[in-house]
Order: sequence, then structure tokens, then C-alpha cells
Amino acid sequence: MKKLTPFFVALFLLAMQNSFAQSASVKYKVIKTIPVEGNGGWDYLTVDKPTQRLFISHGTCVEVLDLKTEKLIGQIPNTPGVHGIAIVNALNKGFITAGRIDSVIVFDLVTLQVIDKVSAGKNPDAILYDAFSNRIFTFNGKGNSVTAIDAKSNRVVGTLPVSGKPEAAVSDGKGKIFCNIEDKSTVVKFDALSLKIDAEWPLEPGKEPTGLDIDVKNNRLFAACSGSQQIIVMDVSNGKPVAALHIGEGCDGIIFIPGDHNAISSNGEGTLTVVHQNSADDYNVVQTLPTRKNARTITYDETTKRIYLPTAEVTTQNGKRIIIPGSFKILVVSK
Repeated sequence: MKKLTPFFVALFLLAMQNSFAQSASVKYKVIKTIPVEGNGGWDYLTVDKPTQRLFISHGTCVEVLDLKTEKLIGQIPNTPGVHGIAIVNALNKGFITAGRIDSVIVFDLVTLQVIDKVSAGKNPDAILYDAFSNRIFTFNGKGNSVTAIDAKSNRVVGTLPVSGKPEAAVSDGKGKIFCNIEDKSTVVKFDALSLKIDAEWPLEPGKEPTGLDIDVKNNRLFAACSGSQQIIVMDVSNGKPVAALHIGEGCDGIIFIPGDHNAISSNGEGTLTVVHQNSADDYNVVQTLPTRKNARTITYDETTKRIYLPTAEVTTQNGKRIIIPGSFKILVVSK
């Protein structure tokens, strides 16, 4: 390989700086809302990219929205305590955590029919498919554990105890899983095949981490900490926090968009906080976008480059949170 002259090195660095600056200068906006029937609560949602369908946890079911027509086209019912949905296109399967029955519901991606039910740990919440190990992982909120399920056979292949309440998790695509421990304010790193913990790192100064995403190119984690209203950026090679940035109140989700070099947290107060990545260790808040109150979870469609957030109007009666009928909707955010 030929060596670059100092002139060409400087030119390359200038071009990279201009690229990062252009990504930061373009602002996001709410472009539309999509009403969805039903009055129940909600949690995670996810996009099936090949079919352009949005799977939404809602009440005691999963609603299926066709993003091309913006119409509901199906439903997976009887998922009490529904939290997360994982899609495995290669196997034509979807997996849903049903926290109230300590189970994972397996369904056919084409027919949306339930094909299996798998016992998990107590109150499975977040769910993750790891292609490297071909396993589904559930993060059991009241069980302080992680359940590993073979995605092909639907059989439990192991359980990993963790130090506290596991929240969101991500894979590096090379056999390592990272998971927030909400009540300990730490991140656990474990091996997807051996189910052995490699490390557990504090997220100081972050408190009560919820959402988590990863920049695999630069080996950086983005932990959204609702307790301290911060995004903590962590080096996954050694667990060292490299940045802490202020976000809005009530965050539950975060995404990292590599093409934009942006980490975006969804805050239940009714905002998105956009953090721009200038380099692997340099970040700054570039936008606070008003959304809707209670829009606290988030997903991203790489195909259309759109962000989706569920929300509804909520009131309190006799100390109980009540969803106002007919108010549930999906916010669509784009540039």
C-alpha cells in the first residue's frame, strides 16, 4: 500500500470533518402521526425491514402495521405483559416476550400465527436476536437473569444469572452481548455461546440505564440513563466511559444511526435528544426535538431512514394510569 503524503492526509481529514458537520446540521422533525386502534399500554416496537412492517407491543397483543399503507394488517393476540419483539427473517419467525406468563411467544412471520410458547425466566422484558450464535436472548426483569433460546429449535439452551434487573441489550455481531443492569447502574458483557460473564462495568455518572445501542465500527456503547438524565458513551473494549451528555426526562429508548453519526434518545417528557458523534470520543447535543408526552420508546427503519415512537394520552384515576381511549398513535420522525 502506498503511503499518503501529508497534503492528502490533511485533505482526507478535512473531508471527514465536513461530512460529520453536514450530518449534524440537518435537523429531524415529526413528519406525521399514525393512529392505531386500542387503549392498552405499550413498550417496545420493531421494524421488519424486508416486509416494511412495524410490530408494536400494545395492551395484551402485538399490532402489525404495514408501513407502506400505514394500515393495521394483523395482530398476535394473547401476549399478556408484552414487552419486546425480535424478528428472525432467515427462519420466518418472530419472538415476543410475555412478561406476565414468564414466556416467549413464537409466531410465523407470514401468517402471524402462534407456533410455539417457550418458558423463560421471571418477567421477560427486553429481547434480542444474535445472529452470531443464532440465539434469542430474553432479559428477565424480576428474575435477575438472561434466558438463551436456540432460534431454530425454540429450546432453552441456558440461563445466565446477573447482578440485578436486566434492561435493554445489544450484540457486537462477534459473539459478545452487552446488557444494562438498571438497578445497579452497570453494563454486563457476556459471551453469547458460553453464557459466561466477561465483565461488569459501572456507568458512572449514569444512573438507572434503560435504552442501549452500539456503534460497532468505533466500539462504543450508548446507554440512556433515565435516573441521571444522561447518555453515557462507553468504550466496549475496556468499559471506560468517554462522554456523558444531558438528555430529557423519562428516557426509555435510544438508537444510534451510523450514517448520521447520531445517537438519539426518546424521552417520556415529550422530546428527542440528538447527540452528534464528532469522533469516537467527542460528542455534543445538537438538537432537542419536541415530540409528544409519553413517547419514551423508539425504533429506526434503515430502509426509509425514519424513526418511530409510540405514544398516547394518559391520565390518572384513583392512583392508576389510564390510557385515554382513541389516543394511541405512532409518531414518525425524519429529516
